Amino acid sequence: MSTLYLSHEACLDHATPSGHPERADRLRAVEEALTEERFALLDRDEAPEADLDLVLLCHNEHYVTELRHMAPTSGIVYLDGDTSMSPGTWEAVMRGVGGAVAATESVMSGRHRNAFVAVRPPGHHAEINKPMGFCFFDNVAIAARYAQRTFGIERAAIIDFDVHHGNGTQDIFWADKSVMYCSTHQMPLFPGTGARGERGEHDTIVNAPLASEDGSLEFRSAFENLILPQLTKFSPELVIISAGFDAHYRDPLASLNLRAEDFGWVTRKLMDLADKCAGGRVVSVLEGGYDLQGLKESVSAHVAALTGA
Repeated sequence: MSTLYLSHEACLDHATPSGHPERADRLRAVEEALTEERFALLDRDEAPEADLDLVLLCHNEHYVTELRHMAPTSGIVYLDGDTSMSPGTWEAVMRGVGGAVAATESVMSGRHRNAFVAVRPPGHHAEINKPMGFCFFDNVAIAARYAQRTFGIERAAIIDFDVHHGNGTQDIFWADKSVMYCSTHQMPLFPGTGARGERGEHDTIVNAPLASEDGSLEFRSAFENLILPQLTKFSPELVIISAGFDAHYRDPLASLNLRAEDFGWVTRKLMDLADKCAGGRVVSVLEGGYDLQGLKESVSAHVAALTGA
């Protein structure tokens, strides 16, 4: 079975202020990385636009309604110092949800072995009723809920190696014993959550914070010694990746020292886990990564691992 790749041009239309790190060129960099000949067999398709009922699997109805009403017809509306909406934002956000759900549908139904969804804006900072950190809806959380509702799986795991902690995903699943959330991230750093002691009501939150200037050794150790053993015990039926690449040493928003090969390594480790307990099912959704060269290198390593290229 092949690897599914989903993206959509509408995600380029989410305009951010001049100089903002979360910009359309990020997706162009991803597309450029995946023009390599070794990715010729990717099964490419467009991310569909999601229905609102999918968003309500994880987000408060009042919040969703208010956000929809705030979407401007011109100019930019600021929701906080980091997060803003333009006329193209709403469709981009709904394509992000739709892409994550469509990838989950395809992988769970057996049409594809795994999937990579390249959409923007990212999603893992969006809480149940609050946008923040460039994010509006939590794509990976919605994908996990969709898999549970539609395919009846009892345990899903979300693994987040973005350099920023996914406070939104943690918020959504804090009291849910059916979803394990695991994160490596730099700390202290935005958003300020993700301490090792934050474990959720059912011990299904696994945080492995890293210090500024930590690199490959510390990152791989966090997975080998903490995250992978916990995931093995949990035995998820679906593995979902919040694939942020801003822990790359070139990234301007943080100061970890990962290399592209670290993202390839962790992807293969998560695929091995999925082979053992989840029928090989892996869905990966783009989160951060703001240096274009670092993003290209990291996405190439990540998708090469997914495809076996």
